[in-house]
Amino acid sequence: MQIFDVVIVGAGIAGLNTALNIPKDKKVLILCKENSWDCNTFYAQGGISVPVDEEDIELHIKDTLLAGAGLCDEDAVRVLCSEGMDAVKSLMDRGLEFDKDNEGNLLYTKEAAHSRNRILHAGGDATGRVVHLFLMQNNPHPLMYKTTVVDILKKDDRVYGVRVFHKGKFKNIYCKNLVLASGGIGSLYEFHTNSRTISADIQGLALECGCELRDMEMTQFHPTVFVNTDKARKQLLSESLRGEGAYVVNEKGERFLFDYDERGELSPRDIVSRAIFDYKQKHKGERVYLSFENFEKSFFKKRFPTIYYNLKDLGFNLPEERVPISPAFHYAMGGIKCDLDTKVANFRNLFVVGEVASTRVHGANRLASNSLLEGIVFSIRAAKAISRNDTDFSHIEFEDKNEPLFKEGDKEKKNELRKIMWDDVGIIRSREKLKSALHKVDMFIQEDIGKLLRLRLRVSKEIIKSALNRKESLGAHYIKE
Repeated sequence: MQIFDVVIVGAGIAGLNTALNIPKDKKVLILCKENSWDCNTFYAQGGISVPVDEEDIELHIKDTLLAGAGLCDEDAVRVLCSEGMDAVKSLMDRGLEFDKDNEGNLLYTKEAAHSRNRILHAGGDATGRVVHLFLMQNNPHPLMYKTTVVDILKKDDRVYGVRVFHKGKFKNIYCKNLVLASGGIGSLYEFHTNSRTISADIQGLALECGCELRDMEMTQFHPTVFVNTDKARKQLLSESLRGEGAYVVNEKGERFLFDYDERGELSPRDIVSRAIFDYKQKHKGERVYLSFENFEKSFFKKRFPTIYYNLKDLGFNLPEERVPISPAFHYAMGGIKCDLDTKVANFRNLFVVGEVASTRVHGANRLASNSLLEGIVFSIRAAKAISRNDTDFSHIEFEDKNEPLFKEGDKEKKNELRKIMWDDVGIIRSREKLKSALHKVDMFIQEDIGKLLRLRLRVSKEIIKSALNRKESLGAHYIKE
């Protein structure tokens, strides 16, 4: 029987960079739910925020703490920013290339709530795609596709592996160390920017095996998304657009965001999202747009090629035409509680990295483009922690428990759940709506449903309970009676 040194669940930046930093002589297996590009990393447009120089580290820390609205762990933020330069440089030394000017200097851009330009980008607005391809090309370990993790095998304080569904069969995969790097919770919401595979099932499994989920009420909504499409993942319009000069306007072309915050388009995401949501509520039937009138066409096509061609396919002529926008769920600040070495409390050999984790590096509101940096920095920490984790492995055979993953009617209930989460646990919350959502979720849980839907419901319940427990608005959690 094969026993891996490390099994990594997830093939985004957090999982792949963890694998890259584990020695090649170790037996490592990466599990991928669908295809490798079905991850949030692949769709990340804005870039990677990183201090420009040593002097910028303290300012980056300050910007991150301010955006986090008092909920950040300052030690975690200091790790992110102080180790960020070396972490990004390690990838560049391996051959990763970011966009540069004609003289060969790195190009930095600015996004909301950053006090200076410090965001690296690649391929214009295809940073995630470029980084993901680079990590895939440099990955030294085997990757198992179309594999759904359906259980975490644990006894007492030790994880022994995972049970998966692969090629129509259930099987156990055993390991000495398990890394969860599966991403966030996007598919719980009706409108979201996440990959279709991001559905909170790993958070649900972690919850069921005794892990603590923390700050689950802190759900970030991206303010500028084109949602008028049948696809589950809605078309993100990167924050970098506003950093480079795009405007949010009403039907008359008026920039109304200054009525909500003096920073206008460069206000933090939570403020911009609430402002757009509130404006549309007050002006029923009126659309809100993103205007690109400041851009020259040649610059726009070079700087934002992904957005240009994606929206061209949808019938828009950019930058001449403005695009109707709406907020949509984008990022989960909360997740599985862990320490600064990504180790989960009360487990000897369980680690979590990236959006699935809660180091409190993002606090109540993630600073734009800090997520890819988090994946790079903390994956290196995870790999180092695993190398120090001297676990003597005594194999235990786990019995086969094949609970049905799907049951008839699950799809309809799943879609109803997504609507409940959007309507009642969204951008602006009230205790009345949250209590109503909790009741509906509890009713669903009691029904005869498949395991994957139950996991979604359990995580949704944690989000709602966390939102009810935090009675005052903070960062991305905005609640009114």
